[in-house]
Amino acid sequence: MIDDFVYADEFVPGIRWDAKYATWDNFTGKPVDGYLVNRIVGTKALCAALENAQEEAAARGFSLLLWDGYRPQRAVDNFLHWSRQPEDGRTKARHYPNIERSEMFEKGYVAAKSGHSRGSTVDLTIYRLDTGELAPMGGDHDLMDPVSHHGADGISPQETENREHLRAIMEVSGFSAYAYEWWHYSLKGEPYPDTYFDFPIT
Repeated sequence: MIDDFVYADEFVPGIRWDAKYATWDNFTGKPVDGYLVNRIVGTKALCAALENAQEEAAARGFSLLLWDGYRPQRAVDNFLHWSRQPEDGRTKARHYPNIERSEMFEKGYVAAKSGHSRGSTVDLTIYRLDTGELAPMGGDHDLMDPVSHHGADGISPQETENREHLRAIMEVSGFSAYAYEWWHYSLKGEPYPDTYFDFPIT
């Protein structure tokens, strides 16, 4: 692993994680190229900002659960290859119920050059410190649908409030939101804005 990249769980005390693309629980329906272990990796700058976000979340009664950080370019290439395969229906209802898999890129839910591959973008949610339960967000990770957009209609006031909590936590900690995905945040002033890394997560 490159020197400036670290494991988030070693750098951010108390962080929870579930690296979805290292598991069968993602929109491709199987582990993705480049994810050899269930760990979240990111730049030191990303993890320092996540430590601030963790403290900000705690002040609101929450903590962070990470789903993805650094994403090898080979994983993005895997997504592109997958999007061109015939539909088998295995993950459609959960992850892209109202679009075709081939539309994921053009509609902005997946990018051929992803900020994740630069090492300072993260997918995450919050959970309640008192119960350990995930905060309801009106849709799960990688639900490629307008309901996942910031400001979406059709979700409850509580779900809207939880999304606003997450956004406030992340923005005060130096991150910017992505309009189409409530869970996706990129570090402002990221250290490698033009570099797309491809080392595997081991």
